[in-house]
Amino acid sequence: MEIKIKRVYDDPEKSDGYRILVDRVWPRGMTKEKAAADLWLKDAGPSTELRKWFNHDPAKWAEFKKRYTAELKKNSASMNEIKEHAKKGPVTLVYSARDEAHNQAVVIRGFLDNE
Repeated sequence: MEIKIKRVYDDPEKSDGYRILVDRVWPRGMTKEKAAADLWLKDAGPSTELRKWFNHDPAKWAEFKKRYTAELKKNSASMNEIKEHAKKGPVTLVYSARDEAHNQAVVIRGFLDNE
């Protein structure tokens, strides 16, 4: 199972395979064509409450991962959908956050790798 992560603002590449947008909110300034997302899994993104609390603050990263992982455990439908696509070929989780190390796609990939 090959799951990659990439900013939605980066140019899509053939090697991305199936692109899944994992943001609850559509990325600012991004058209559907530019995003080149094959699927938008809104429910895979962190809850609005958690997203606002985290506010992309690296100091809150450990607690964000813990809380978000708890949300992912309850969201088996979205996680199963990602796994099904990954069984067929490469999947790239795309996200809009500027921080490439502290974002929901990193947590999702880690979560799926540990299942």
